[in-house]
Amino acid sequence: MGSTLYQMELNTRSKQSSNSKGKAMARIVEEEEEAEDFFSSSGCGCFLCAIKQPDARLRLASLADFFRELPYCEDDGSNGQSCAAAVGAVWRAAMAAPDDPELPSLGAIRCMSLLLARALADAAWCGRGDNVYVPYYAAHVIGSYTIRSSAHAELAVAAGAVRPLMALLGGAMTWVERRAAARALGHLASYDATFPAVARHAAEAVPLAVRVASTCIADVYASFVALAPIRRPEYQRDLMSCGLGGGADAEDRKAEEWASQLQCWSLYFLSCLASRDLSSHAMICQDAVFLRELSRMWGGLANGDSPAGVGLLRLLCRSPVGRAAIAACRDALSSLCDLARSSDDWQYMAVDCLLLLLDDGDTWHAVADATAACLVDLVDLRHLGPRRRLGDAIATALLRDGDHVGGRELGVEAKETIGKLRELKLERKETEEAMPRDELLKREILAKEKKRQGNDSFLHGDFDKAIDLYTEALELCPLSRRRERLVLHSNLAQCRLARREADAAVSDATRALALARPANAHARSLWRRAQAYDMKAMARESLLDCLAFAGAWLDRRRHPRRAARGANPKLPYCVARMISKQMSVTGLFAGVSMKGNMVGGDDCMPRCGENDDGDDEDDEDDREDDDESEEEFADNAGLKICKSGRELPIVTGDAWRRLARMT
Repeated sequence: MGSTLYQMELNTRSKQSSNSKGKAMARIVEEEEEAEDFFSSSGCGCFLCAIKQPDARLRLASLADFFRELPYCEDDGSNGQSCAAAVGAVWRAAMAAPDDPELPSLGAIRCMSLLLARALADAAWCGRGDNVYVPYYAAHVIGSYTIRSSAHAELAVAAGAVRPLMALLGGAMTWVERRAAARALGHLASYDATFPAVARHAAEAVPLAVRVASTCIADVYASFVALAPIRRPEYQRDLMSCGLGGGADAEDRKAEEWASQLQCWSLYFLSCLASRDLSSHAMICQDAVFLRELSRMWGGLANGDSPAGVGLLRLLCRSPVGRAAIAACRDALSSLCDLARSSDDWQYMAVDCLLLLLDDGDTWHAVADATAACLVDLVDLRHLGPRRRLGDAIATALLRDGDHVGGRELGVEAKETIGKLRELKLERKETEEAMPRDELLKREILAKEKKRQGNDSFLHGDFDKAIDLYTEALELCPLSRRRERLVLHSNLAQCRLARREADAAVSDATRALALARPANAHARSLWRRAQAYDMKAMARESLLDCLAFAGAWLDRRRHPRRAARGANPKLPYCVARMISKQMSVTGLFAGVSMKGNMVGGDDCMPRCGENDDGDDEDDEDDREDDDESEEEFADNAGLKICKSGRELPIVTGDAWRRLARMT
């Protein structure tokens, strides 16, 4: 694809006088004799000498000539001089100062575009010596300089960078170069000035990016991770280790990180196209398999700052064609519900998607029928991330059209769920607002008594009776008593766990977390939902809840008052064990190479102590609201790490470092 660009440039240069280089260099020689043979070597030493030149005029002239000559360099490293080393030096400069306009203005971006075109046009040159490194570094230089600068992006477009980058994205080389190309194309598509140049290739770019996002994990595994170290491409190993080695384990970790970035950058590229061109939505939604898996695509722990698949889904939900396609995909709706009932940082985006779908009369019926039973667990949310009064928005969206839309009737489960929601949010709320204060206080006292009886029933192993009593307490407890309702839902979740009712446990734990202040800040409910998700084999959701619990646990244990009481700051062993288990099955390559790592049935949470059951501001009342429903540890005062007495977690190495960053 890049042969035309490079050949045109080469033909132009062949018409120039053979002594043009000497004339150019003669001007430099007049000012510094040492620069006479500047281009006798195209190695990185020349670039470094030029960029460190104290004389500004000489430095600019030297660098301009350097970038003009580099694409036609024949040095491959066999004689100690290397075009790749020079490009690598430019890459390091671009990474260190991506906003610096000096090198781009002197031709750095044009030089990299020509090098990409040459590598694509001349496979023999690209495969000779160290030249195999050139396409990767060149694409990354373009991506680095365009990360925040529209002016640099315009230079890249003017230099013809789009076509070679598209060729790399399409698989003209390996996944390593594809990763760098996806990054650069995403940046070029993010600016108003350069978007049209990329959008002209949308018919080709969208299917390519969809395919890359869908298959890159398996491709990286098959073409690198699954291979014995000796069979892996040497230059890829060197790029991943930065020449420092580290062995196969370090390479595998870096490959996972890069595979995640390749997927996220491909999704970002698609998001840039979808945000500016609604016509691309139809192309993106054509692939039903991609749409079904989209919300399950995430950045992992290594790229947690990327919204990945759910970010693109939210953009698709802004067009009628996107909403229709997503509403027709039950798996996509189910995945959005799972994300909405998780501790993921992008939870609010999943809720946004579902609200956009429910606000459309054409998709309300299908979406409400599929999601009402899950969304109703979130109607008590107040604030979530940047969103305010989110629970009220969910309730309004579910109740907006009643039981029928366009003559169609909801399913039995959805109809019952929305009926109960109407009773709770409308009828009961109005009743309690009109109720005398004394009557509300009486109901609150009765609710506390029911809760006490429920705790006793649980401790005696009568889980059915405990569930009935906690449910009666919820019916009595005023809606304004969010704290008490939180504890009741959390206790119900523990009862459901004891009965191995994972779905019901997730529902009650989610309702408790929605009532927490801030949202998702109730440690015990996080752990209970993590266990429930583990029962459902939903490792990612379980892991995120475990990590959120770990952060809350460690933060609260460091509180001065708890430290004064001798609270143990160590993470409970069973939690660390669960984190280790889930990390082993949530890695990007787990789906293509699943290894069993089952944890026994003793993943029971230790008693958290007297004052670990709620918001910090409620510490004075925590003793009364303690969840006395954890029978295995009910008789133990304070913290017990685990029944076996072990205190050290089994999460080690890179996994533990990632946990430390999360918490």
